[in-house]
Amino acid sequence: MATVVPFCGIRPRSDLAAEVIAPPYDVLSEAEAREIVARKPRSFLRVTRPEVNLPDGVDAHSLAAYAEGRKQLDADLAAGTLTQDAEPCFYLYVQTWQGQTQAGLMALCRTADYDAGLIKRHELTRPDKEQDRVDHINTMDAQTGLVFLTYRDTNNTVRAAMAEAATRKPDWVVTTDDGVTHALIVIDGALITVLREAFTAVEALYVADGHHRSAAASRVAAERDNAGSSGLFLAGIFPDREMRILAYNRVVTDLNGHTPAAFLEAVSAHFVVTPSSAPSPESRGLWRMYLDGTWYGLTAKPGVTPDDPVGSLDVAVLQDRILAPLLGIENPRTDKRISFVGGIRGTEALQRAVDAGKGVAFSLYATGIDQLLAVADADMLMPPKSTWFEPKLRGGVLLHRLIDGA
Repeated sequence: MATVVPFCGIRPRSDLAAEVIAPPYDVLSEAEAREIVARKPRSFLRVTRPEVNLPDGVDAHSLAAYAEGRKQLDADLAAGTLTQDAEPCFYLYVQTWQGQTQAGLMALCRTADYDAGLIKRHELTRPDKEQDRVDHINTMDAQTGLVFLTYRDTNNTVRAAMAEAATRKPDWVVTTDDGVTHALIVIDGALITVLREAFTAVEALYVADGHHRSAAASRVAAERDNAGSSGLFLAGIFPDREMRILAYNRVVTDLNGHTPAAFLEAVSAHFVVTPSSAPSPESRGLWRMYLDGTWYGLTAKPGVTPDDPVGSLDVAVLQDRILAPLLGIENPRTDKRISFVGGIRGTEALQRAVDAGKGVAFSLYATGIDQLLAVADADMLMPPKSTWFEPKLRGGVLLHRLIDGA
């Protein structure tokens, strides 16, 4: 079992939370980040996207940019915009969107548990992105972004402890521009022990999102020989039944030399292809394709879909039967001809991209949390960009500083 650890969290002053919390650093362009900071000068993007404080053209991933972020973090602490709890606590981060609520325990997890596989992963990391997070953590002496973890919500003791935590009054409640209501509850006193003991019944934790952050935390711990609290990393731990995953769609800029008619014929070798008025598939095992101004429904022919946790995923079938053999997308992690569009942006974004570039787009049914857990349990890896979690966990809600004790 993985261990959860209370800590002296750094968080926004209650009356400033609405001005501080910000979208995660990796879902915004530089222009979008600059626009937010122009409207909200206390935005935590000044720490996670520090190029917004510097002239245009500065490398957003440079040590100079991260040094600027460290300066902003230190300034926020000095000014009291961010404050640190004097005693170790747990925290409950509650988000409500479109009538659905997810509540996660904010805690520290051990990099040793991650290294030992007690915290299971389902994606490979890219060395450049992993190094970027290592540089950021080392420069900040802090983990400013959490690792999004989940667990199978089957234990009544854990449920009861989480439910009791949710009855406490939030330190702050903020509704952001995207219609998501965020709340942070500080958990102290005897409930810390109740939660810590309850989570010993959870057999495994799973990385839902944040593979690069968790891998980077492990590397930083090794570099620092686990000094101070470097052997711990910040996590938000949410029950699987509350998780919401949207589709992660694909756009390819060209047809790899095919005409639209020839491409349709090639796709028909493995799929039944019919014109469709619905741009989103209704269930697993169905795909939608936008080509030459028309939406098509795709249904796999018998024997096309393998019977294994990874090969049976809709994203894997698409990759193995269309993207690689027909469109030449052998490595979707690095190929510049493919882009990934989160389901939150809608299918209209797919149509616009294809109409402008005359390539092809694919609309998928969302990967299920049950599929993610099955892949991780099998020690297998999902194709890149298989899941789009919504709502996104905001930056600046809580952070863990490595120079302080756990």
